[in-house]
Amino acid sequence: MMEVKITHLDQVKFSIQSRSHTILCDQPAENGGEDSGMTPPELLLASLGSCAAFYAVQYLKTRCLAESGVGVSVTADKLKQPARLGNFRVHVSCPVPLTEEQTEGLMRSVHHCLVHNTLLTPPEIKIELAIPEPTAVHV
Repeated sequence: MMEVKITHLDQVKFSIQSRSHTILCDQPAENGGEDSGMTPPELLLASLGSCAAFYAVQYLKTRCLAESGVGVSVTADKLKQPARLGNFRVHVSCPVPLTEEQTEGLMRSVHHCLVHNTLLTPPEIKIELAIPEPTAVHV
């Protein structure tokens, strides 16, 4: 099981912790933030893109085609009703020329990305609330 813990820091700024790593999540100034970190939707795109990059690099390394130079960009549209991201586009830039067979292999490899496959098969998401009991007032 994977876990991250989020702590509210100030206004619309949050600390996100996983294992020994911490990142900040914030909103731009026009949304009441200080722009000190990526927004939650940007973190989602970052997760998808870095996962795709990992699989691309692994494919190229295991076949001794390239050790570095892979680039990935991810875009998505903001959609409404309900508010969400859609029309994701993952652009993988390969640093070396590939044969048709290698191109197909790289594409298959990137499609094995855990985040990509999670988004393609909507997961069950349960939201649990922890609300403290009212404290008794002693008179």
